[in-house]
Amino acid sequence: MTMDARTAPPDLVLEVNNIEVVYNKVVQVLRGLSLAVPRGQIVALLGSNGAGKSTTLKAVSGLLALEDGEVEAGRISFDGAPTTHLAPQQLVRHGLSHVMEGRRVFEDLTVEENLVAATYALTGRDGPAPSHKPRNFDDVYAYFPRLHERRKGLAGYLSGGEQQMLAIGRALVAQPKLMLLDEPSLGLSPKLVEDIFTIIARINAERGTSMLLVEQNASVALAIAHTGYIMESGKVVIDGSAERLAADPDVREFYLGVGGSGESRSFRELKHYKRRKRWLS
Repeated sequence: MTMDARTAPPDLVLEVNNIEVVYNKVVQVLRGLSLAVPRGQIVALLGSNGAGKSTTLKAVSGLLALEDGEVEAGRISFDGAPTTHLAPQQLVRHGLSHVMEGRRVFEDLTVEENLVAATYALTGRDGPAPSHKPRNFDDVYAYFPRLHERRKGLAGYLSGGEQQMLAIGRALVAQPKLMLLDEPSLGLSPKLVEDIFTIIARINAERGTSMLLVEQNASVALAIAHTGYIMESGKVVIDGSAERLAADPDVREFYLGVGGSGESRSFRELKHYKRRKRWLS
């Protein structure tokens, strides 16, 4: 007997199951954390500073070892396979890209050289992944025309918004199945935040790229997300659809900055790229 499509579990590109993360062998940061990213969806990961959001992304992308951290328990699966024994560059070749907090561009290289540098992770002892065209940056420039204009200029002279575009563009070079985005709005003006999140929503809608989005600006994150999780002290305390989280009184008060009778400050212009109405009146 086959499972009815209406009751079949969603196709998950990422599963994080009950993981425990410890730094320096003694400091526990994640405590039984579980979450999932359905294929083709944007999942928002919200919470206050120190909740463990960035650590979660580093656990998924294999970067914990660089900071003397490790997953001591639990399981992480990407595209149906465990990630335990895969190095970060191997995960990139398998289709997982991590846009880290703070942009991390090579300031002394040009925009185009930064994009070329992003192709190096696509090669190795196994050779480049056959589906990649690492030196074709047309897709990046299509989403970020400003980068095409500045492609011969040094990345260190770009504005904060342009550097964030470059950081996302470098991730796109790998044609990822899953993008991890850590605080893409950090340090940007409201107009630039709107521009960046509009492009993030476009990438998801047009390319079907799954995304796990860590963001302090809960309003704009939930405006483009399908589902969300809220973390406190290293574990998930609330999860659900973006609409349900946006309508939850506690979420509205403590994460959206909205009182019982206040109005939400959301980016309504992003509706063009949403697949369904999900927000507040």
